[in-house]
Amino acid sequence: MKPTFTYSPEPALEPRESCPWANTMVLNPAIVKDPETKSLHMLFRSTGPWPHKRMKGSRLDPYPIFLGYAKSEDLGKTWEADFSKLALAPAMAYEPDKIYITDDEGNRVVNYSNGCIEDPRIFEVEGQLYVSAACRMFPPGPYWKKDEVGGIEIRFENMPAWARKQGNHFGKAAYKNDTTTVLFKLDLENLKNKDYENAFSYVCNLTDPNVDDNRDVFLFSEKMMIDGKLQYVMLHRPHNPEYFEAGKGYPNPSMMLAAAENIKDLATSKATHKFLAAGMFDWEKERIGASWAPIKLGDGEWLLQYHGKTYPGYGYTQSFMILKEKENDFPEIIHRCSDRLMYAQQKWEMPDKFICPCLFATGGVVVDDTLIISYGAADQKVGISWVNFKDVVEYVRLFNRDGNKF
Repeated sequence: MKPTFTYSPEPALEPRESCPWANTMVLNPAIVKDPETKSLHMLFRSTGPWPHKRMKGSRLDPYPIFLGYAKSEDLGKTWEADFSKLALAPAMAYEPDKIYITDDEGNRVVNYSNGCIEDPRIFEVEGQLYVSAACRMFPPGPYWKKDEVGGIEIRFENMPAWARKQGNHFGKAAYKNDTTTVLFKLDLENLKNKDYENAFSYVCNLTDPNVDDNRDVFLFSEKMMIDGKLQYVMLHRPHNPEYFEAGKGYPNPSMMLAAAENIKDLATSKATHKFLAAGMFDWEKERIGASWAPIKLGDGEWLLQYHGKTYPGYGYTQSFMILKEKENDFPEIIHRCSDRLMYAQQKWEMPDKFICPCLFATGGVVVDDTLIISYGAADQKVGISWVNFKDVVEYVRLFNRDGNKF
């Protein structure tokens, strides 16, 4: 029997006109359950015009992307958001010698989160909480508008002249202003206490911007034995998988796996990669990507929510797959649900600034027998969904790896 999802009848969070960093969009929330209570903690993406950081000579205000914090005491039905201050903000430096940051080990490293911190995911690895985010080196202009407005290239309008040159010190991260996924350690106690300055520690970039634009990136909670070595395993979604040897023959944005013995090696040549999945169904022709970190089921199996996009047509859809660990190799898909299990349906979820229908899940936690899923709607608001966890798992098991029912 198909699982029954219930949804917020109205936005759980939406733009706050009085808040300059959240007056335009509030979306794509990551959630985590408090280990000691049933409280839920959220990091949401937000943006608003930031005129005081407009670069000299720019014709448009930048719209940097920030992270804000919210909390729920009733399993996601209502949320109290802190709009009084930012949880995590990009530095927005424009001079090359200032686009650096101190990492969790005290090293001075490139700050790939200098311009935008987008689409957070919260997950735990070996007892440590992390946040991954798709980041840009420079903030764009009003990015929901066309790529060009009156001859202005919105993505590049607040980029300094030196960054537009291919020979710049930071490479594609600067001159293309593509997304690089960055990893932060998360101190939940400090986050709960709204001590935001001490809640996040910059760890490293998880993807290499000089290879490709890469997002929807996060790790399995446990290491796996691959090629005779116990390794961290990461899901990622390059815009063009063909930049990786393992992705040859797959030109559309698709799901891949990476493994390395050290987390900080996942973006380097020390990592190994394997192609996981491309679009197969009519609702995922344009692209697919993992939605949030997989949940361990036992016996080497993991439940993974993922999204697909076909536009014109469906827009963004959410479904699920189950992966199985293999001996001395990457995990593989053993069940893949071909049904559209979650998609925009309510009036408040429908497109507004963007024309593509979008329900985009970025977080999930299991509390008792309920899977609570947090999602962005219409790229502007936050929603919550609830479904019986066992029902989801049992339903996905009805499908084989190719999406056909047994």
